[in-house]
Amino acid sequence: METRSSAWGRETAPGARASGLSAWLGEVWAVFVKDLRSELRTKYALNAIVMFAVVTLTAVSFAIGQFRVSTDILAALFWIVIFFAAMSGLGRVFIKEEEAGTVATLRLAASPSVVYAGKLLFNVVLLALLEAVVVPLFIILMGLAVADWGLFLAILVLGSLGLAGATTIIAAIIAKAAAKGELFAVLSFPILLPLLVTAMGGTRLALGETMGLGGGELRLLISYAVVMIAASFMLFDFVWSE
Repeated sequence: METRSSAWGRETAPGARASGLSAWLGEVWAVFVKDLRSELRTKYALNAIVMFAVVTLTAVSFAIGQFRVSTDILAALFWIVIFFAAMSGLGRVFIKEEEAGTVATLRLAASPSVVYAGKLLFNVVLLALLEAVVVPLFIILMGLAVADWGLFLAILVLGSLGLAGATTIIAAIIAKAAAKGELFAVLSFPILLPLLVTAMGGTRLALGETMGLGGGELRLLISYAVVMIAASFMLFDFVWSE
């Protein structure tokens, strides 16, 4: 009987783990949907990042005019626009909870890992919407010519994932501060600088005649995203509980 019971326990353990994972993913999705519905009602973060990106791109394109710009400068400008546009909206993911007074309710309703994952997913989607606007506009206004679309899109996806992972935990840290907007940009820049430099280098390779290169930049971006998100999951319990 003990043998059967032990065997039965071993057989049902994977199912129990799968059920627990499904429940966790369901809670993460619920936090994401809550934030998405809130954003669709106010459109504060989405309007902020899109309008900043459009205005910045238009101003830069008029300033450059008909001058021929190197791929190094174009790659740098591309990520500078994305970085500053993200700074104008991604920090809202926790600030709005403090302003609405829903932090205590969210702490009771979901575990810290669920909250971070849900907020991270929301910021990833917000960045994807931003880039859906920025990339076509940058191509049109700046005359961007991509030589290696596979590398370009891989750099864009991995850079965005690392950017969302870092800004989500930073937004949680500064949510209770008085000068939230200023602190968000100040804290984000040194943490995101390695990511931005690597993403600019990878984008430069994707814009030039360098087919087959960029593997080093991709590995660095993957490492950055994995380390940043893993560290955020470990630290978020402490940040969220304070």
